Amino acid sequence: MPIPPTMEELINDLVARIERQEFPPGSQLPSGRELANHYGVSPATIQRATATLRRRGLLVGRPGRGVFVAEKQER
Repeated sequence: MPIPPTMEELINDLVARIERQEFPPGSQLPSGRELANHYGVSPATIQRATATLRRRGLLVGRPGRGVFVAEKQER
């Protein structure tokens, strides 16, 4: 069974995926549950990681719609 990533590793991996445009600007991230399953962490851990990336301006939350990669002008 793989060891879950630390919060820093999780954030760094999400940033790398954004930079590689695996999640291009304007795209919606997978659901918190999907990301939690992918990384082997709790949905709360995903929420904390995405909140950090929202504060950094890499992600934007759209109420009722989800979390999206910020467009260039939003960063």
